Amino acid sequence: MAAIATTLKRGAALAGAALVGVSLLGFAAYSARFGLRGLVLDLADETYLFSPGSPGLNAAIFVHMILGALAMLLAPLQLVPRVRARHAWLHRLAGRVIAGAAVVVALGGLGYIAARGTIAGPGMDAGFALYGLLMLLAAVQAVRHARAGDLVRHRAWALRLFVLVMGSLIFRLHYVLWFSLTGGLGSNEQLTGPFDQLQYVAFYLPYLVALEFWLRRRAG
Repeated sequence: MAAIATTLKRGAALAGAALVGVSLLGFAAYSARFGLRGLVLDLADETYLFSPGSPGLNAAIFVHMILGALAMLLAPLQLVPRVRARHAWLHRLAGRVIAGAAVVVALGGLGYIAARGTIAGPGMDAGFALYGLLMLLAAVQAVRHARAGDLVRHRAWALRLFVLVMGSLIFRLHYVLWFSLTGGLGSNEQLTGPFDQLQYVAFYLPYLVALEFWLRRRAG
């Protein structure tokens, strides 16, 4: 019975990992494609994110999407022990690309929020601005501690950055799950419903808090 239970758990874990992997690849492809289209086409009739007559704002938000997709695709690679142990050069290269992309993503998002704001107003502006600031901090700290040779602090900040890089995907998965369970209760197109307001921070803060508990427990 124990062997069967173990096999079922492994099967469930593999199925869950496969589902997350497919979701990640699908969302990253969508985000990159949408970002590229936004850089070369007029999407004013398609999305509120497009700012007619403001190429700087459009560059900020659509490059934000493209580099966010790149960081999201590379980030899981950093968690593979075999890559870190046998291909340290690849781990370092991917880490630099992720951190650099995260800095541009954070600055682009913060610039866009400062200039135009989000669709839902001040509450969403604050939640997403905090998200961007935390991403910027995590990227800078992960690189700083790596260069200093402090691998313990580097790994802690790299894990925080991983959570934040995955935030865009988590945000959308929350909506997929919520709509499948409730049909969209507490949500609207303007993203001002009770569920939407919770989402302004729920896609990253609870995961960062959980990570902090795990890091402290592991260190203690």
